[in-house]
Amino acid sequence: MMKSFFRTYMPFAKAGTQQMMAYKVNFIFHLIGEIMSCFIMFFIWKAVFTSTDGKTFMGFTMNDMIVYIFISFMTGYLSYSDGAFVLGEEIRDGSVSMRLIKPCSFDMCFLFQEIGNRVISYGIIFVPIVAGVEIYRYFLMGSVQFNVGNFIMFFISLQFAYLINFYFNIIYGFLAFYLKNLWGTTLIKDVIVNFLSGATIPLAFMPFALQTFLTYLPFSSLSYTPVMIYMGMYTWDKILFSMALQIFWIFAFWGISKLIWRSAIRRICVQGG
Repeated sequence: MMKSFFRTYMPFAKAGTQQMMAYKVNFIFHLIGEIMSCFIMFFIWKAVFTSTDGKTFMGFTMNDMIVYIFISFMTGYLSYSDGAFVLGEEIRDGSVSMRLIKPCSFDMCFLFQEIGNRVISYGIIFVPIVAGVEIYRYFLMGSVQFNVGNFIMFFISLQFAYLINFYFNIIYGFLAFYLKNLWGTTLIKDVIVNFLSGATIPLAFMPFALQTFLTYLPFSSLSYTPVMIYMGMYTWDKILFSMALQIFWIFAFWGISKLIWRSAIRRICVQGG
């Protein structure tokens, strides 16, 4: 059964890799833009820490913040899913009708196609950033700070974060069946998600009651949870609880996506079809 499953969906993963390689310039410029945003965040937080009287701000030192910024950037980039945009465009131009007639799972086609994209992204981004951060921490502290256990749990948590983001964006993409065009609302969605996930401001900087509330939402699992695991700021009990919460949201969004899909296809109306 598993052999048949992979035989069906591996071509989608290969297509995703080929698509990434075919549009190398687009990928490179997008990556440059994201890196520039990362350095902008670095200089903003550097100004914040410079203006404070002490060496720490809300429990973070500037060195902690530097690690947080770059690991958060990497986590956000590698857990990003383009499903909402792709699905919205296919519904808008009518090409989604071709997916409906294929004898395969709708969401699995998207998932394996994005996995193909992720292979390239991991090779270009993951290794250099992790190596750069660990080299920085070594020269800063004078000893190796890399923790194998935390790194393994971080990597697993990162995969969970991607799956949460993937199914959340699939659900959001289904709104195109009703709204017809998601371009404007997607911009608003991305800003809100970045804020709630801790990618813009660490959740630890927020009031305790709000921080606790946001921790239980799915968005903290997208960025904040993996980053805090990597930095060693979570105990093992907290790590296991946070990852169990990630698994819960994966299945919750997967189930919701199936329910919405069954409802949406009954009223499909594509503008280009």
